[in-house]
Amino acid sequence: MKKVKTELEKALSGESFSRRDAEVIAFQTNVKELLYDFNHARPSDPKRAEIVRELVTGYNQYVFIEDGFHCVFGKNVHFEGTAMINFNCTFLDSNIITIGHCALIGPNCNIICTNHTLDADERLRGGFYDKPVTIGAKTWLGANVTVLPGVTIGEGAVIGAGSVVTKDIPPYTVAVGNPCKVVKEIPHK
Repeated sequence: MKKVKTELEKALSGESFSRRDAEVIAFQTNVKELLYDFNHARPSDPKRAEIVRELVTGYNQYVFIEDGFHCVFGKNVHFEGTAMINFNCTFLDSNIITIGHCALIGPNCNIICTNHTLDADERLRGGFYDKPVTIGAKTWLGANVTVLPGVTIGEGAVIGAGSVVTKDIPPYTVAVGNPCKVVKEIPHK
């Protein structure tokens, strides 16, 4: 007999889930407590690393996250190696956010997996749709970039400060604007 997943198990695997489920709410409350502790700890406090290890997936000594970090589940943020998350970043990880090896995320960036439904009545009933976001290896997001649900940013891409990324960005390109568009290719080996 196939085991039925709990709402929390669905949420942590990137599936559609009930946001009103008691276990989901309790998990998110714990994440908020951990984030509070992380964001208010002294920079030299070794407990910061312990908190991040408990929060996210794939944490290692080469993942650097500055103060002002916020997320919904934490465990849906998957690090694939070295990464730098600068000050005041928000990850709405209601689906999987993959951060590639050597990715640089500038200050005040937002990576958003969730969106409300367009239908007003359904929205008032709590209707959402969630899509994963992938930030490729060696990618650099400038300050104040927002990445919307379902977007993949290819390896080695550079996203200009203040951009709103609404569609996939190919590898080794520079893209800027709102909506973000490719303006040039980056030579690479």
